[in-house]
Amino acid sequence: MAESTWIEHLKVDPVPILINSGNEAVIYFTRRDLLGEGVPSVETLWRLPQAEKMLRRQRDDGSWKYPGGNKDVRSQENYDQLETYRMLGEMVEKYCFNDASPAIRAAAEFIFGFQTEEGDFRGIYGNQYTPNYSAGIMELLIKSGYGDDPRIERGFEWLLSIRQEDGGWAIPIRTLGMKLDTIAVGSDLVEPDRSKPFSHLVTGVVLRAFAAHPRYRRTKEARVAGELLASSLFKRDGYPDRATPEYWTRVAFPFWFTDIISALDSLSYLGLTGEDPRISDALDKLGERQREDGLFELKLLKIKDKDLKFWICLAICRLLNRL
Repeated sequence: MAESTWIEHLKVDPVPILINSGNEAVIYFTRRDLLGEGVPSVETLWRLPQAEKMLRRQRDDGSWKYPGGNKDVRSQENYDQLETYRMLGEMVEKYCFNDASPAIRAAAEFIFGFQTEEGDFRGIYGNQYTPNYSAGIMELLIKSGYGDDPRIERGFEWLLSIRQEDGGWAIPIRTLGMKLDTIAVGSDLVEPDRSKPFSHLVTGVVLRAFAAHPRYRRTKEARVAGELLASSLFKRDGYPDRATPEYWTRVAFPFWFTDIISALDSLSYLGLTGEDPRISDALDKLGERQREDGLFELKLLKIKDKDLKFWICLAICRLLNRL
């Protein structure tokens, strides 16, 4: 039994199944983050076969090519932006790549090439603002060592400028009642109706960037948005995208949409604790979904990764340890 009080909140000690997962990266993080053991430098993870396979797919400009796509929705370059964001998540979250790696530096410069003068990252929603993708990209850049980069500072300034009046975020075109499938290459940029309510789907993603940054996670604006997110756990979103409560338990790692694990992970960095009844209730709901083998019964997205069940279990254990 691992010597950690967080295990007392679970029905089964999950450490044995994680240690015996057969995934060297999962085992590394279990030993480092859950057991507090000394481990080799993260560069050892960069040499794992799965990481090297991803590196072989990276192109000379730092990007990864998106397979397929619809040219009426976004250009190939912007599809490649989306794929590079996705691959950056795999590298940073699963193998701890950082800006000491030439691959990360090349990917970062490719991604920064999509940042506008306003500070947002544009193209994934055509010419429209996308607080969620902008913040998701920023989160990974911060985690890989770009937290002090002035371009990240500009990104935060933009995120703070695009908030709804209630202090949260929404997809601007959704506040005007427009459908996402109406986005097309060359569409006119629209400003949000800031009087409309926040979206917990979008706010949860945006807060991941704030949670990743040592300074911005402590801001009043982050705390206000965190309270909005905490008040929304397991509730319906105000907008049509992934709106019903069941989406809270449809999970992925690296985090993609807002789900109960990604939301609690961010809130744990913003200063909320398990003493908050909203947080303790969510943790109880997660605990109820633990199986006899120590893993969790949740709807897994992006299931091409056969070890996703271990990554999800590890993510839950980390936030329990923190909360």
